[in-house]
Amino acid sequence: MAKDEGLSIGYRMGWNIRRAVMSVLGPAQLGEDDPMERLNVERRNKVAEARAKKNSGR
Repeated sequence: MAKDEGLSIGYRMGWNIRRAVMSVLGPAQLGEDDPMERLNVERRNKVAEARAKKNSGR
């Protein structure tokens, strides 16, 4: 991933902590929702929003 992708340091730190916890203490049965994929989708959406906001300000 890029350096900060337009995301705040607080969000990036929180996301990395959640990712680490989820990889170690994730649910025993995933069912249909993979929590890691949900985190990745959330981050992709946040990055897209940040890029759109940055581009609209130009």
